[in-house]
Amino acid sequence: MRSAAMVLGLIGGILAILVGFFSYGYTEAIYRFGEIEGLAHQVSNPELIRTASFLAPILAIAGGAMAKMRALWGGILLLISAGLMYYAFGFGVFTMFPLGFTSLAGVLAIAAGKPDEPKSHF
Repeated sequence: MRSAAMVLGLIGGILAILVGFFSYGYTEAIYRFGEIEGLAHQVSNPELIRTASFLAPILAIAGGAMAKMRALWGGILLLISAGLMYYAFGFGVFTMFPLGFTSLAGVLAIAAGKPDEPKSHF
């Protein structure tokens, strides 16, 4: 389960980077070039979008990398990343896979209570 959590966390983090690039870029483009009536408008809280675009992928990749050795800490980071993505971006066509991968990876990492090594995190 730890290996699955690691792989899913890394894939979810990479997909979250793509969502973050486009979300941060969208808010920056609207800030610099202005809104286009009927086509593009600024989000209600651009700082939240920018912060989540930066933090959520980092937390997902770090949690995925930690899932092998420190499953509890990695799982917590993965679930925080998924919660931050859901809060900032919502559930949509571009966020469903990063959310699904990071959520499942977090649950798998936390559920890995009995590791291959003699010490567990519970």
